[in-house]
Amino acid sequence: MSNAPVSHIDPVAFNSDPYPALAQMRREAPITFVPELNATLLTHRDDIHREEKRIEVFSSRQPDGLMTQLMGENMMRKDGAAHMSERRALFPALSPRTVAEHWQPMFEAAAREIIEKLKPKGQCDLVTDYAMPVSAAALIAITGLEGMERADMDRVSQHMIDGCANYAGDGPTEARCHAATALIDTHIDRMLDCAPAKSALAVQLDAGLPMDSVRANIKLVISGGQNEPRDAIAGVVWALLNHPAQLAAIRAGRYSWQDAFGEYVRWISPIGMSPRIVATSDTVGDVTFKAGDRVFFMFSSAGRDEAHFEAADQFDISRDTSRAIPFGAGPHFCAGAAASRALITQVALPLLFNALPDLHLTGDAPFAGWAFRGPLSVPVAW
Repeated sequence: MSNAPVSHIDPVAFNSDPYPALAQMRREAPITFVPELNATLLTHRDDIHREEKRIEVFSSRQPDGLMTQLMGENMMRKDGAAHMSERRALFPALSPRTVAEHWQPMFEAAAREIIEKLKPKGQCDLVTDYAMPVSAAALIAITGLEGMERADMDRVSQHMIDGCANYAGDGPTEARCHAATALIDTHIDRMLDCAPAKSALAVQLDAGLPMDSVRANIKLVISGGQNEPRDAIAGVVWALLNHPAQLAAIRAGRYSWQDAFGEYVRWISPIGMSPRIVATSDTVGDVTFKAGDRVFFMFSSAGRDEAHFEAADQFDISRDTSRAIPFGAGPHFCAGAAASRALITQVALPLLFNALPDLHLTGDAPFAGWAFRGPLSVPVAW
């Protein structure tokens, strides 16, 4: 392992709220080995921003990693030309133009339908009743898996990311992940001869990618395209309802839904970290890494780095978030960022607040997760 100073965590407390431990790491040992995770964590924004680009040292290729074992070797677990060829194949489904012209009208139609069904109820859990189906409907369209139910899309995504964060090796968690990937493969097989135009399935088939890559990349899109938008939609709403003056500033046109989204993903990063394997021994600062070391780039910590963000633990939509890196900073920058932004800032948030102007919280919103983080429930009424 690296010769980084050691920091211990309480895994239960870290899952409940990783930010106090990450703040201590930034102060005392910004590059630190955590035995409970068997990984060296980089916690400063500038270290992550710089080192993530050095794929010759910090490689994404992890043939023995959890994601590869459970989901197949997708493009996020490849570097260089292999990564870029698959990224280019997928790009036609996720480009900003495709999102704006093709997917966004579908996003809006689904969100309006969900809101209209919610209106008469007067209350709901924002996570399960709005953010989940809105995100799932968008993801069903983008992937091309039209036969999948929205609840199934949410479930398989959650079970896959739980599996990919299962560093403790829990058997039932792994079993649920395998069941999820098997269900996805079943839906892929059903759509092979009728993949919808511009979908992730169609563009990869058109590009002639091998089927194992097609399957792995569809699973990647699902693992990143369901839970993160779901958690961000519910989380931004929760944050704004807890900061009514900031919500009022958006309604008055002084700030935008994009400002709220950008600040939220800096403050509570839905994607908390990205794993790497050291490909060749190298030194960063005073820390020497050895080939085979496991490294976690802690995006969640980067978003609260005091060197770049004053009062970093506070939610403030007036903040300049241009230095935040919630989607990554290197060649593996999130391919679905344009779709996520459009879904959340152009559709889910404005439609909800316009349709339910007296929306308010009715209880606590517990959060969980450190590799992936979001609210477990957000009870609201109107």
